[in-house]
Amino acid sequence: MKIAVCVKQIPDPATPYQLDPETHFVVRPEDQVLDDTDRYGIEVGLQLAEATEGSVVLVSMSPAGNLQGIRQALAMGADKAVVVSDPALRGSGALVTARVLAAAIKREEVDLVVAGTESTDGYAGVVPQQLAELLGMPALTFARKVEHVDGRLRIERQTAAGYDIVEAPLPAVVSVTAGAVEPRYPTFKGIMQAKQKPVDQPTAAELGVDSVGAEGSGQRISAVRPAPERAAGRKVVDDGEAHLEIVKLLEQAKVV
Repeated sequence: MKIAVCVKQIPDPATPYQLDPETHFVVRPEDQVLDDTDRYGIEVGLQLAEATEGSVVLVSMSPAGNLQGIRQALAMGADKAVVVSDPALRGSGALVTARVLAAAIKREEVDLVVAGTESTDGYAGVVPQQLAELLGMPALTFARKVEHVDGRLRIERQTAAGYDIVEAPLPAVVSVTAGAVEPRYPTFKGIMQAKQKPVDQPTAAELGVDSVGAEGSGQRISAVRPAPERAAGRKVVDDGEAHLEIVKLLEQAKVV
């Protein structure tokens, strides 16, 4: 089975980053890390590929930088990567992102597409579903367990009350939740091999995708302001009647 896994490089959350004062876009450093939530999708892809003697290709859309995050993903065991790094894509929304990823995935002719439920920098949470629509594949979402059974994909779909069993024929798109599997740590051998693995870097135009970026997405950032600081809570000093005051406050908040 040939499997595409959608991944994303993001600025290291542990390192403060800046916004461009004119465009309000994040100033992306050369050093970017693999979005931690993508490790689950990579592990699912690798396990399915190993069980079917298949392969895994990583597909990503972001400024390539020095490919640090992509090399981290390749070190886990993926075979190759396609990174669409194109200045014209700056400011693209979720749908444009899905169009670009879909175009890159079509060239690979895969049997399965695996993605996380959402990236930790954008939190749109709609790209996997949009990908399925654009690729004409069934979408299996919020998978907490993924199995390949008799040529079909079967998942346990996480719900508020537990889970549902959902099946679909291949090819399909599946988004996995954190905790679906335990991601493996790259070995030293894997890290060394990752430096030699192929990384294709097409532009949006080469993929046949036009009308991209902020303009193509029909959106713009009009202003940015800091999130308001959380106000300090009220402290009730216990003089023997504090419980009455607390109950009164809870009633005012309509908690009791």
